[in-house]
Amino acid sequence: MTINASVALEKVRREKPLVHHLTNWVTIYDCANIVKVFGASPVMAHAKEEAADMAGIASALVLNIGTLTVELVESMLLAAKAANHKGIPVVLDVCGAGATKLRDDMCFKILDEAKVTIIKGNASEIARIAGESVQTKGVDAAEVEKNLQEIAQGLAKKRSCTVVITGKEDIVADAERTVRVRNGHAMMANIVGTGCMATSVIGTFAAVEKDPVAASVAGLVCYEVAAELAAKAAKGPGSFKELLFDAVFNLDAETVNRMQKIET
Repeated sequence: MTINASVALEKVRREKPLVHHLTNWVTIYDCANIVKVFGASPVMAHAKEEAADMAGIASALVLNIGTLTVELVESMLLAAKAANHKGIPVVLDVCGAGATKLRDDMCFKILDEAKVTIIKGNASEIARIAGESVQTKGVDAAEVEKNLQEIAQGLAKKRSCTVVITGKEDIVADAERTVRVRNGHAMMANIVGTGCMATSVIGTFAAVEKDPVAASVAGLVCYEVAAELAAKAAKGPGSFKELLFDAVFNLDAETVNRMQKIET
């Protein structure tokens, strides 16, 4: 398959899609900013009274269980069902799956009661949602001994969706295709929120690209190329985060095309 990340980036900037979030309170500010600097429009509407209405005017819905409550999941399901009715993509970040029974139960509840287009998580989070017996270290990935590509494709087939496993090498898979993204920088692991921001970026690109695999790959490439650029000038995690937003804002097609590392 052919994926042109720079074309998708220009489409985001041209169409400026509205991306509705019910997301992690720890990283909500960063998620809103990363969507904005990519050129799209973020909105964070968590109340049950408006979650469905907001999804009805959005181009994509991002769900993130990072700061989980049962009440928030109720809002997520209302929004997801409205998104399903409208036919827009739903991205679910299974943040912390494998850490507690509540997180596992709520992930499965969302997946069972609504159609999720893209499931995103780290290796142990995705492995747990795929049915493997793993323990996630809070929201940090634990070691997974089994083949991650097989886990991703198995879950994608079971749930009829696209699965994204982020890490040193990202895996994007549906039931038939697998793409690996090898961009990014180790500095990303030194600040809270890079994973949540990645989910928001995937949702932003899914808002303008109909193929969820292509959208996920394009979003990750652009985000992680920007991270590589930011890391070159950063003196540490604080300046890296600031420079990441600038790098995304100033990202151009030539740089994306030159630096992207995709294996299909």
